[in-house]
Amino acid sequence: MTISDTHTHLYLPEFDSDRDYVINNAISSNITRFFLPAIDSSYTESMLALKIKFPKNMFLMAGLHPCYIGSNYSEELKHVEKNILENQCVAVGEIGIDLHWKTDNLSTQKEVFIKQIKLAKKYSLPIVIHSRKSYNEIFEVLESEGTDELSGIFHCFTGTLEQANKIISMGMKLGIGGVVTFKNGMIDKFLDKIDLSNIVLETDSPYLAPTPNRGKRNESGFIIHIIKRLAEIYQVNANEIINITTNNSIEVFKT
Repeated sequence: MTISDTHTHLYLPEFDSDRDYVINNAISSNITRFFLPAIDSSYTESMLALKIKFPKNMFLMAGLHPCYIGSNYSEELKHVEKNILENQCVAVGEIGIDLHWKTDNLSTQKEVFIKQIKLAKKYSLPIVIHSRKSYNEIFEVLESEGTDELSGIFHCFTGTLEQANKIISMGMKLGIGGVVTFKNGMIDKFLDKIDLSNIVLETDSPYLAPTPNRGKRNESGFIIHIIKRLAEIYQVNANEIINITTNNSIEVFKT
């Protein structure tokens, strides 16, 4: 059974010492589809190298992460479009608004987010949204831009049931990762009220490792702990979680 990790930063330096081992270990557990969100242009080369080494398993995104928006963002956005055109990117991401690390450039974050939404529409690609402490701001942008031509994923969903339903009404899916295994994660309290057709699996490795590995470097292979917790929440077997979420990932990324 094929498992999709819809959000994993396997190209980051945290994996430089054992990247192939980590990937092959995950593949041996049937985790065979890895979706790599972009950060900025400085990581493009390492992402492409990973795609070349594992061509059947790695799927690239193009995007400028909101935490990496600098004075050169216009050049970065040109790079995003170039990446889309040249490297068979399956989504625009991760993009969005982050009000945890920085709040003094909200207007710029919104501008960059909107421009990347327009790129996604131009090239008929889904978007993968970073929304840390910014659901209301994200919703405002999406409503102003219109979501009829959009699809995608709210990466690392940690919101409320009301916010989840709003996301679903916009035609987006929820990226569920390690937080669902945390005692204080909260989303496990209401997730069973959301149909599985609206959920995809992710790790966000090397970040947000699920219990029992919380606090350690996260790996795509740890997605099995997320599957186990979802099976408990939904009272179904793990195979059903795998089948539905993998099909959901195919629906989003068209691959």
